[in-house]
Amino acid sequence: MTADTAASRPSPPPPRPPGRRPFFRRRSAIPGFGLSMGVTLTILSLIVLIPLTAVALKAAHQSPEAFWAAAFNDRSLAAYRLTFGAAFVAAAVNGVFGVLTAWALVRYEFPGKTIVNALVDLPFALPTAVAGIALATLYAPRGWVGQFLTPLGIKAAYNPVGVVIALTFIGLPFVVRTIEPVLRDAAEDVEEAAASLGADRLQTIARVVLPALAPAWLTGFAMAFARGVGEYGSVIFIAGNMPYKSEIAPLLIIIQLEQFEYERAATIAVVMLAVSFTMLLVINAIQAWSRRFD
Repeated sequence: MTADTAASRPSPPPPRPPGRRPFFRRRSAIPGFGLSMGVTLTILSLIVLIPLTAVALKAAHQSPEAFWAAAFNDRSLAAYRLTFGAAFVAAAVNGVFGVLTAWALVRYEFPGKTIVNALVDLPFALPTAVAGIALATLYAPRGWVGQFLTPLGIKAAYNPVGVVIALTFIGLPFVVRTIEPVLRDAAEDVEEAAASLGADRLQTIARVVLPALAPAWLTGFAMAFARGVGEYGSVIFIAGNMPYKSEIAPLLIIIQLEQFEYERAATIAVVMLAVSFTMLLVINAIQAWSRRFD
């Protein structure tokens, strides 16, 4: 081929720059993204989105003045403080004892370990009403535990302390079962390496173990908190249900429904939903931030 012939041929067009492939056209080893996503969104809409939207629309039927009066009167504010405050305290208590329980179950072998492991899951299987009756019987002034607390001036049942006890009982498995897989996957040689570099046990726990557990701990804390906010059955038997003192927000919703005040009940539910969603959003943001340093 001569140089003139090669020159007479048109030059090929320049290659196009690689375009950005659309997100929904990414190929996967497992086909069926469209079908699975459609089924997922349909189920979430039917089970979560549509019911919550219906509650919000029911509350929106009121005037702004009626909404504010139902949502932020003195009785409602007292119920919010007890509900969210007790749920937060119970989740924090479970955050401490849940780590210790998971550590003992993962790192040590001891007699009766299978029984202890099963007892951790007991709040999952136990009906909430049964749990409430058992706790009320146990911590009542003449109960097995309450009879020893009463001479000390500690009233565990029929006041806010009883609410915290009930929420701690039902929230413990969420923290333990969230942290346990992370502890199983954590390599013990990392702790041994820290010890070989001169770190004592407290330094190893504070600088090696706990940072690795932080995302799982936050997840367990959020799940225990959310479970405590919505708990009803195990609380009403031990709380005493006194307005302005030991009345939780879910019970206040039930009272409004029994009085056929559906809009007022929906209003309280919307406030609880907004606060719970905000708390979970903050915790998820903290988790995303912590993963940047993994």
